[in-house]
Amino acid sequence: MATIKVKQTRSRIGAPKDQKKTLDALGLTKMQRVVEHEDTPSIRGLINKVHHLVTVVE
Repeated sequence: MATIKVKQTRSRIGAPKDQKKTLDALGLTKMQRVVEHEDTPSIRGLINKVHHLVTVVE
């Protein structure tokens, strides 16, 4: 299956608790970190929830 790279581009400071937990679930703990996940609908849903804090790296 294909993979997707996600990079945290904005700070989690001031974000609601559920969005912080979503970033933790994606494995993003610090700014400018890049993580790689399988491209599944559940991962896409997590990315969509915090789309204003992350970018998808090609």
